[in-house]
Amino acid sequence: MLDYILKRILQLIPVLLLVSVVSFSIIYFAPGDPAETLCTGPDGSVNPESVEKFRNKMGLDKPLHIQYLIWLNNLLHGDLGYSYRSQKPVFNHIKTAFRATFKLSVVSLFLSLAIAIPLGIISAIKQNSPLDVSCMVGASLGVSMPNFWLGLLLMLLFGIYLDLLPVAGYGDGGDLEHIILPAITLGTGSAAVTARLIRSSMLEALGQDYIQTARAKGVSERVVIGKHALKNALIPVVTMVGLNFGYLLNGSVVVETIFGWPGLGRLIIDSIDMRDYMMIQGCMVFVTLLFVLVNLIVDISYRYIDPRIRYETAG
Repeated sequence: MLDYILKRILQLIPVLLLVSVVSFSIIYFAPGDPAETLCTGPDGSVNPESVEKFRNKMGLDKPLHIQYLIWLNNLLHGDLGYSYRSQKPVFNHIKTAFRATFKLSVVSLFLSLAIAIPLGIISAIKQNSPLDVSCMVGASLGVSMPNFWLGLLLMLLFGIYLDLLPVAGYGDGGDLEHIILPAITLGTGSAAVTARLIRSSMLEALGQDYIQTARAKGVSERVVIGKHALKNALIPVVTMVGLNFGYLLNGSVVVETIFGWPGLGRLIIDSIDMRDYMMIQGCMVFVTLLFVLVNLIVDISYRYIDPRIRYETAG
C-alpha cells in the first residue's frame, strides 16, 4: 500500500508540470493585456507610462519562456506569486476562496448522498415498480436540468416569491440560510447520477449467488441488503462520489457566479475578467492538485471497502 501511494504521489509531478505549461501558454496567448486592463482609469483612459511601469514591475516585459521559468522556480519554493489586481499573495486569495468552496462542497455532498442512497436502494429493491419508475424519472430530470436553470428557479421561488432565503451572498461564512440554495443546486444533479449508479450496482449485487445463499439460510432482508448487497455495490459508487467531490472542491463556476458565492469558481472567473494571470495560474495548479489527491484518497478507500483488492507496483 505504501509503495502504491508513493508511486501515485510521484505521478503527480509530471501531471502538475504538464498542466502548468498548458495553462500558462493558453493564458498568455489569450487576447487582452493585463497591464492595460488593470491600468485603465474609470473614464476608460490609459496612461502608457503606467502600463509600462506595471509591465516592468510584474515581469510582463520578459519573453514568455522566461516568465514561465521564473514562475516555476517560485512555485518550487512554495511561492505562487502575487495577484496583479490586489498586489497580495495568490495563496492568500486561494485559501480564502477554498474555505468557502469547501463548506459548500461538503454540504452539497451530504445532501446528494442523503437523497441518492435511499432512492437508489429503494429503486433496486422495488425494481420495475411504480416507485422505481418515479425515482428514475426524478433522477433523469435531475441529470437533465442545467445547474444554472435550477439555481434561478430556486432563487425565484424561495428568494423572491416566498421570501424565505437570501438569493445570493455569503453572509458571515456560517449562515445556514445562505448555503441552502447553492447546496441544493449543486447536490441535486450529483444525487441524480449517484442514485442511478447505486440502483444498477445494487441490482447487480442482488443477483449474485451469495445473496441467494444468505436468504436461503434465513438471514433477514435488512442484513442482506445493508451488509451484503450494499457493501459490495459501493465500489463504483465511491468512484463517482470521489469524482463529484473533486468537482465540487474545484469550484462550480456557474453556481458560485449565480449565487455570488466567493469560492474558487468565482475567483477564477473574476481573475479571467481582469487578466490576472498569476491568480489564474495559481488556481489551475491548486485545482489540479486537489483533484489528483481526491482520486488518490478514493483509490485507497477501495481496500477498506473490499479487502480482496490488492495494489501492486510494476516490477
